[in-house]
Amino acid sequence: MPTFETCPRFTTDLQHLTPAQRRCFRHVVLDTFVPDLRTGRPFRPGLRETRRFAESRRTEHANPAIDR
Repeated sequence: MPTFETCPRFTTDLQHLTPAQRRCFRHVVLDTFVPDLRTGRPFRPGLRETRRFAESRRTEHANPAIDR
């Protein structure tokens, strides 16, 4: 039984990555993101999005249900 669900946008974005980018993504998820989740502590600074990145996406909704 799956323990997570992916959104169509995630799947599309992942498909557009180069093989090297996919390997890097997988490495960060498995070796950094998941261990941080297991500790229950806040994410390390390298995993947090920068303010400039967050502001650039301000017009986009993180939750696709909002667009309905």
